[in-house]
Amino acid sequence: MKIEGKTAIITGGASGLGEACVHRLAGAGAQVVVLDLNEERGHALAAQIGDQAAFVKTDICSSEDIAKSLDYTIDRFGRLDIVINCAGISSGMKTASRKGPHDLDYFRKVIDINLVGVFDVMRQAAFRMLSNDLNDEDGRGVMINTSSIAAFDGQIGQVAYTASKAALVGMTLPVARDLAAEGIRICTIAPGLFNTPMMAALPEQVRVDLARNVPFPSKLGDPDEFAMLAQQIIENPMLNGETIRLDGAIRMSPK
Repeated sequence: MKIEGKTAIITGGASGLGEACVHRLAGAGAQVVVLDLNEERGHALAAQIGDQAAFVKTDICSSEDIAKSLDYTIDRFGRLDIVINCAGISSGMKTASRKGPHDLDYFRKVIDINLVGVFDVMRQAAFRMLSNDLNDEDGRGVMINTSSIAAFDGQIGQVAYTASKAALVGMTLPVARDLAAEGIRICTIAPGLFNTPMMAALPEQVRVDLARNVPFPSKLGDPDEFAMLAQQIIENPMLNGETIRLDGAIRMSPK
């Protein structure tokens, strides 16, 4: 699908991987709506890009917020063609320890944001895409979710995070099959170690050591490399129902 002239929403778009996607799609000629909770960064990013961008404060755990954001996008730019879900949180807690069992409310929170919220965006966005005219590939839209290599190589303390990210991988094919007759494609990207704000919070030596664990290239991924793959998924009509690891061939150890 050609990106120029299309309209995209990007959840978690105010920073990290989402922000990189905003810049890349806008640079390719798309109108982009940033969905995030961070108002300061979201408004600043939209202002930086200009008239082809907008920001809407959105909690993806709120179906009402999602609906309002999608409706705003269509009212502002006339249609919705692309969805990239980057919103999510990380977690760290063992199933059980001497201190007690895993906090169940926290487990539910991780699942609600990383899985249920993402699916809510998908289902509502896909419904609106059904009204689109067929595009250059006889399709109506493309959706991309962000999983993680933790979906396959979950480490100690990542049970909630891994469960949420593995579920995104698991639903990629059935969602693609659900929407195939309507011309809507979906793929999932499972990134490895990327130089995001969350990674930047770690001490420098820790980041250096992590980068050395990546077979090749031995570095932390640049967010634009994630955005580059997102662009390639959008533009390649045969990419559908697939999860792609973007990790420099790393396989994570237990800890």
